[in-house]
Amino acid sequence: MWKGKGLNELLGDKRVVKIAVIIGVAAILLILLTTVVDLSPDKSAAAAEKYAERTEHRLLDIVTQIEGVGKAQIFLTMDNGGENVYLKNTDTKTVSIEPKVRGVVVVCDGGDDPIVTSRVMDAVTKALNIRSDKVCITK
Repeated sequence: MWKGKGLNELLGDKRVVKIAVIIGVAAILLILLTTVVDLSPDKSAAAAEKYAERTEHRLLDIVTQIEGVGKAQIFLTMDNGGENVYLKNTDTKTVSIEPKVRGVVVVCDGGDDPIVTSRVMDAVTKALNIRSDKVCITK
């Protein structure tokens, strides 16, 4: 089909023109799709990291106000990067679901006092809605 034909003959062939147009349209659609949909996982990971950081700071503010805690540091581990859920038949198009907290480590001056540990445990588990086996409190 292609062998021995010149460029003018190929451009005159309707099948070749149709194929070229289809390839061109497909290329344009792919370019448009990549500008609309960002498939990079970095954004969700960065969003999860920001969420964890923000949650750590808020939790630290709460925990350090508990009597006997003293200086404290908090570390969170996250279960996933969160996600956007697309909704049908609503005015809102998407809803963001925050990442889930997998575990919490609280290191504080009062971590060896059972009363302080109990208070911190209650505050952390209730604030994050997680089970106590997901929380470690130590001095």
